Amino acid sequence: MSDTFQRSCEHWSEAGRSEMDHFYALASVDYRYLAEAHDWKNWLETRQAEVGQRRLKLLDVACGSGKFPFALARYAKVSEANVLPIEYALLDPSAFSIAEAREALMPPFEAGAEFETTLQGLTCARGAFDIVWATHALYAVPESELDAALERFVRAMDGAGFIAHASKNAHYLRFYQYYIDGFKGGMGVPFSSAESIVESLNRLGVDFQVSHISYENGAPEGAKSQVEGYLQRCLFDDTISLEAMRANPIIGQYLDTCLKAGQWRFEQCVMLLFFRRANR
Repeated sequence: MSDTFQRSCEHWSEAGRSEMDHFYALASVDYRYLAEAHDWKNWLETRQAEVGQRRLKLLDVACGSGKFPFALARYAKVSEANVLPIEYALLDPSAFSIAEAREALMPPFEAGAEFETTLQGLTCARGAFDIVWATHALYAVPESELDAALERFVRAMDGAGFIAHASKNAHYLRFYQYYIDGFKGGMGVPFSSAESIVESLNRLGVDFQVSHISYENGAPEGAKSQVEGYLQRCLFDDTISLEAMRANPIIGQYLDTCLKAGQWRFEQCVMLLFFRRANR
């Protein structure tokens, strides 16, 4: 078990709620951009037409707190889609996350099966789901395990897949690497990047389409608690204060570039990968 994965699991808990709330004060925009980047209403209607007069079955991989389906309901008008209620299965190694995501679901999504496991450990019938997606969900999967994880992802699909993941130049990836270098002496498992996911899908013979969105997570300089909680959650480490981060010669130099004219600006670049089940 990697240190990154273990710490991520520890922070998806009731004890980490305050930090999580601070994180989403800045990070909820991640999901709004995803919701507004694609015509999800039409996309779901197309999937419904493909399966006919039965309910769609969807699996949300590493569902977290359910911010993506919540954003789809709020910003993408999916509640108005001409679809039957969608059976929304939740996968996460954290029971806390599954419970949080279940509470966040709104029409057309209805809570379905639950899988308290990693993606690598998923056991289900081949093609059990019409849709499988993972949004900002696979960072803690070590690169050495990506092929195994994504093979399970594709195996579970009998229709469409979607992955949204930050690129190696995005704040999430850069900041975590600076943390490893600045506080861990270079010892630690880095976050997996969108580029690594692309390489893995290519090895698995999956055809996909890719697009990019770029934006910033931001907050006023004076919103210290929110920014500190956000950055701690980015690292899954609440033992390091914002002052300690800024004093570190490696991570502090990076943070200096993120503070501009009294505003924190954390630059993101996210890949959106759409694909169908490979013919294997």
